[in-house]
Amino acid sequence: MSFAVSLAHRTSSLIKNFHMLYTDLTNSEARFTINVREGMVELEGKESFVDKHLEKFEEIFKMAVKEAITRGVEQSLELKAQSAQAALPAELAEQKEPSSVIEQSLPQPHKSNGSAAKHSARPAIIIHPIPVDLKANESKIGLREFYADKKPANHYEKTAVFVYYLTKFNNQQEVKFGEILSCYDEVNEKKPSIADIVKNSIRYKGWLDQGSEKYSALLTISGENFVKFDLPAQNGKTEQQHPTVTNN
Repeated sequence: MSFAVSLAHRTSSLIKNFHMLYTDLTNSEARFTINVREGMVELEGKESFVDKHLEKFEEIFKMAVKEAITRGVEQSLELKAQSAQAALPAELAEQKEPSSVIEQSLPQPHKSNGSAAKHSARPAIIIHPIPVDLKANESKIGLREFYADKKPANHYEKTAVFVYYLTKFNNQQEVKFGEILSCYDEVNEKKPSIADIVKNSIRYKGWLDQGSEKYSALLTISGENFVKFDLPAQNGKTEQQHPTVTNN
């Protein structure tokens, strides 16, 4: 508000002084030139006229220059503000673009439908047969004869018979899962998931125990007694029921 009043006062004073100067110029032979850009002021006339009006003319010129500079600064600020406002959305868009690119590049979580499994399936354990001596010789009976004598009825009993044979007749402290699979081949029986059979036998039967190696087992006292005294089962039945096992 004070700036507007000051500017109005200066403009009024400028017009008044210029009017007085113009009146004097019309009454005498004189000429004046103003070049605001180059800052040049020329006043020609009689010496008495020049001396009288030069000071006033300089004041008028200074006020005109100040007003022109003020208006120029204001216009420049307005243009800068408009340019900044116009450029702001584009800059913001450029700043936001990388984050959207990052979000798109991130892997999206897989959504399962209905009864689809929430966890990935357990990888299958692949165990291959390991060669082992299962034939009869002068010091031991063959596995086939021993198997036929014991007549195991399911995979738990068969596994216990095989581990018993390898422990007692081959004098092994521990039996590897692959050696048990070779016993299945020797007696021409379909092989099960041997890791599951051994695990369940350890947990539910107590006939076997975990060996020192990952895929190995050893015969327990309970397993030894079962094979030695309870097989073959009387009347074709065993004393305990066994979990259902799916063959491979």
